[in-house]
Amino acid sequence: VQLQASGGGLVQAGGSLGLSCVASLRTFSLFVMGWFRQAPGKERELVATISRSGGLTTYADSVKGRFTIARDNAKNTVTLQMNILKPEDTAIYYCAASSTATLGASDANDYVYWGRGTLVTVSS
Repeated sequence: VQLQASGGGLVQAGGSLGLSCVASLRTFSLFVMGWFRQAPGKERELVATISRSGGLTTYADSVKGRFTIARDNAKNTVTLQMNILKPEDTAIYYCAASSTATLGASDANDYVYWGRGTLVTVSS
């Protein structure tokens, strides 16, 4: 099983980036999907999750109103659209999949499959 994340890069504060994660999961629609991030010297934190159908989403308070998570079960893809980026959004972003977690689960141990991460750098 592989989760391949892409779309990171360097952007100025106030700008936008879109991340994408393609999963080689035969039963992708049975997994809650999440995006986590880890900034230098900090612990990994949950950014957003999306339900199996895509109808429900959760966000960390720090990104509410700026980030949007979405999924396309036909393409085994989950995306994270990031707008009004701030320097504090700088981190490595990881997509993750869980067959057992509830929506919004923030414990990384609940997620069994992880992408390798993509770096997002926001300059001030």
